[in-house]
Amino acid sequence: MSSGVYFTYKGILLPVRELKEETVKYVENEFQVRDDDIFNVTYPKSGTNWMSEILGLIRNDGDPSWIRSLTVFDRTPWIETDHGLETALKYPPPRLISTHLQIQLFPKSFFHSKAKVIYTLRNPKDVLVSHYHFSKIFKLWKDLGTMEELLKDFLSGNVPFGSWFDHVKGWLPMKDRDNVFFITYEELQQDLRGSVERICHFLGKELNSQQIDSVVENASFQKMKDNKMSNFTIVGESYIDHEKGKLLRKGISGDWKNHLTVAQSELFDHVYQENMRGVSMTFPWD
Repeated sequence: MSSGVYFTYKGILLPVRELKEETVKYVENEFQVRDDDIFNVTYPKSGTNWMSEILGLIRNDGDPSWIRSLTVFDRTPWIETDHGLETALKYPPPRLISTHLQIQLFPKSFFHSKAKVIYTLRNPKDVLVSHYHFSKIFKLWKDLGTMEELLKDFLSGNVPFGSWFDHVKGWLPMKDRDNVFFITYEELQQDLRGSVERICHFLGKELNSQQIDSVVENASFQKMKDNKMSNFTIVGESYIDHEKGKLLRKGISGDWKNHLTVAQSELFDHVYQENMRGVSMTFPWD
C-alpha cells in the first residue's frame, strides 16, 4: 500500500493522516496510565463506538444527556491520535479511553497498573465487510479496493492497524487477568442487558434495574444512529464522504454472507484455522 497513505511502525501499518509515529511512540513509552482508567480496546470495525456508548452510559448511571452532548471522540478519545492524546491528557478521572493498538504498542505503564481493559472482538468475516464499506467513505484511509483485493490484504495483515489475527492473539493471553474483560460483538447483540450487567460487575459499578434499562435502551443501534454525537454526521466532509454512506450501516452479525463468495469464505476459513490453531478460547463464530 502507498507509503503516502500509511506508515509502518514496528511492522504494523498505520494511517498517516490519523496517526504520527512520534505520538504512537509517546503513547507506548511515556503515557502514564492511571489506576482508574478504563480502556476500550478493539481491532477496527469490531464494535468500538458501541462499547464507547455503553461505557458512557454506565459512567453516568444510564443518563443519556452526556453521550448526547459530547462527541464520541471526546468521551472516549482514541489515544493514538493527536487529538485523542491531547484530550486524554486533560481528561478528569476516571478516564474512558479508546484504542486500536496492538498489545506491543499499548502504554507500557498499563502493565504495572490497576487500570481496566475491555476488549471487544467480532467475527473477522464481518470485520472484513465493515472494513470494506468504511474504506469507501472514510477519507483518512485509502480505499481498500474490491472485496477480492481487500480479502487478500486483510488475511495477510496488510491493512490499517495490522493483522486481525495478531491483534487478537496478542491480547488473548491477558484474558485471565482481573483487570481485563473480553466480550464479543455477538454477545452484545444476543444479550445486551446481560452484557451490560457483566460489564458493570467488572467495573465495580452498581446500577439499579431502571438505570440498566436506560443503558440498554440508549445503546441500541437505532438510538446510536439517531445520536449526532455518535453517528459521525457532525464530522466534516474532509474526513467522511457522507453522500457515499453512513458509519452506522447495519449493526448486525452475519452480513459477510451477503458479500463473500463460497470460495472467498472457504479461503478465509482456511487462513483462520491456520492462524488460530492452538488458541484456547472459543468464539461464537467457531
